[in-house]
Amino acid sequence: MRYLLSIYENEKRMETMPSGEGRQMMSAYRDFTESIKKSGNYTAGEALQPTATATTVRIRDGKRLVTDGPFAETKEQLGGFYLIEAQNLDEAVAIASRIPGALTGCIEIRPVVVFAPPQS
Repeated sequence: MRYLLSIYENEKRMETMPSGEGRQMMSAYRDFTESIKKSGNYTAGEALQPTATATTVRIRDGKRLVTDGPFAETKEQLGGFYLIEAQNLDEAVAIASRIPGALTGCIEIRPVVVFAPPQS
């Protein structure tokens, strides 16, 4: 089963992190990513630019409203994700627990919906 592991962190903390700590965290992410590639759990993953670069689109009454910034103002922001294959939620939780960002932020785990192919 596929799971999306969304990584939420406080961007302000990341911006003010000492460079040595930042290099350690990036090294930990590279090690984690390599480990889930080797185990066969990795499907995809990306880091995201800061929320200041986000654009939100809404359609209301047939009109498009485009605003700068994320859709929600929160203390922690979506900073990246991994899309993984796991046998079950327990395995997904075990993998998410190893993501370096879990030490300072949080990881949201959501199963991916599998749509049935159209009937012909």
